[in-house]
Amino acid sequence: MKLKNVSIPIIFALFLVVISSKDSEQKQQEDRIKLGQKIYPAPIPSHLSFAGESVPLEKFEVSERLDRELLVNTYWQSNTMLILKRTKKVFLVIEPILEKYGVPNDFKYLAVAESSLINATSSAGAKGVWQFMKSSGRSYGLQIDEGVDERYNLIRSTEAACLYLKEAYTRYGNWTLAAASYNRGMSGITRDLNKQLVNDYFDLHLNTETSRYILRIIALKTIIKNPKNYGFMIEDKDYYASIPSREIYVDTTIMNISEYAQSLGSNYHIIKSMNPWIIKNELKVASRPYTIKAPLN
Repeated sequence: MKLKNVSIPIIFALFLVVISSKDSEQKQQEDRIKLGQKIYPAPIPSHLSFAGESVPLEKFEVSERLDRELLVNTYWQSNTMLILKRTKKVFLVIEPILEKYGVPNDFKYLAVAESSLINATSSAGAKGVWQFMKSSGRSYGLQIDEGVDERYNLIRSTEAACLYLKEAYTRYGNWTLAAASYNRGMSGITRDLNKQLVNDYFDLHLNTETSRYILRIIALKTIIKNPKNYGFMIEDKDYYASIPSREIYVDTTIMNISEYAQSLGSNYHIIKSMNPWIIKNELKVASRPYTIKAPLN
């Protein structure tokens, strides 16, 4: 009987601790909200386009799919901020090549969606900013062997991407479908169009990856063009800058990149970083010359 009497106040005290703990957690949450940690829906503009083609936000699920991509990229703050910081440096190279080949400027955002503007390697083996597989890269003129991998050459890989996109546009007469085929493949998109008896990307029933693909590109374009609308307080000084460089014509084999770098007043790390397409500590010149980037002295 004595033990029972003692247990009642203990149980009551534990009950008060639990209630107090819940109250404390609620208060902490309220304090966080007061401090500005609020989550808002990402704004969806009333009109959007890709490569001059209007995005039909009124079509079934299109606005919801876009909303998903805006939310994912708005609240994946670290990744999107890094993308923003890289844009000026990388777009400076990509934009004039797109213009030269007659490919709409909006396709620079396809490169963002593919790789976040870094020389990434996918689980399937696609590489570079434009994420070419080895076979497709070679078919569009890139040298890919044990010594050189031009998927890592931003100029050459952008040119290859332009060749692909122009071929796809010739087939479809539509830049949105051309962009979708960059993810799905031309044979896959053609097969889907014929099977489903439609001629518009936004009417296609696709696998999850390709279904999200164009909307992700459009979402990234929207955020990059209007970062402060999505909470990214980035100033001009925050963007990564290009390294002042010079181009060196190379028509004879370089036997040792380390020694060659020193002869330029540089070092191995800098030369390899500026020319990531050079795979080894040598550059064999056989069928054609190369252009190497080096820092200005």
